[in-house]
Amino acid sequence: MRINRALATPLALSGVIIAIVIGVIIAGILQSPTPAAAPGNSGAAESQSVLRPDTHILDDAGEDAVTLVEFLDFECEACGAFYPIVEDLREEFEGEVTFAFRYFPLPGHVNSTNAALAVEAAAQQGKLEEMFALMYETQAQWGESQDSKAPLFREYAEQIGLDIAAYDASVAAPETLERVQSDFEAGIALGVQSTPTFFLDDRMVPLSTFDDLRLAIEAELEQ
Repeated sequence: MRINRALATPLALSGVIIAIVIGVIIAGILQSPTPAAAPGNSGAAESQSVLRPDTHILDDAGEDAVTLVEFLDFECEACGAFYPIVEDLREEFEGEVTFAFRYFPLPGHVNSTNAALAVEAAAQQGKLEEMFALMYETQAQWGESQDSKAPLFREYAEQIGLDIAAYDASVAAPETLERVQSDFEAGIALGVQSTPTFFLDDRMVPLSTFDDLRLAIEAELEQ
């Protein structure tokens, strides 16, 4: 399901993207995080594929297509600002670019992991896009809250028609949290230090303006 959205008002990325310190102990998220590559060192990203068999695909353009993978946090304001832009790019480059995402819940956000669990539980029932969209469309209502919004996300599950018993079981299952954790750990290994971070054909995309993502895709397609 695709919903048309107006282009977000450009913002200065430096004032929106939330940087994280890799050395922070991530209680409840990681037991022992792997140290990230030093800033500017893309060797980690180049040595392994960013797109893994369990990566969530939003648009599949085929085996030889250019691939864009976003590491995201549903509570991150910068991710929310990029959301309508990425949706526009999905329409613009349909059939040419495979769009995918991986979870990277920032430890400073109380509900980022709760949101990822809700999206993952919805994905298990074939409603990935519906929950994915709801998280960004309602981010202003629950983002930055210091209280758990898991009950609100359960209401979203009801709203999009999920089997609630199955949803509850998925959210509570250790395997679902492990799925989110595995993406986070992979992001750390690839040098991800903030959200959103985009990889275009396994190379991290440097961003200083919102249009840099489109320009990078166009350049990759021309090769």
